[in-house]
Amino acid sequence: MTTKELTAYVLSHRDDAEAVTALVSRRTPDDKATIYPAPCAPDGTPIEENIKIMEQAIRERIAAQENR
Repeated sequence: MTTKELTAYVLSHRDDAEAVTALVSRRTPDDKATIYPAPCAPDGTPIEENIKIMEQAIRERIAAQENR
């Protein structure tokens, strides 16, 4: 079954856990994805250094979009 066919099947048979698992296992990892550190500690305390890293990444992303 092709991925397109499996997707259609899963959409019409949402309770079929095996089919959902098969579909998810076909996903290819996004090699361009960037994983950022958590902005808060488990207790909810903000981690300023991590927040600054994400703010800088957002500024760079906006600048890249504006320069297109």
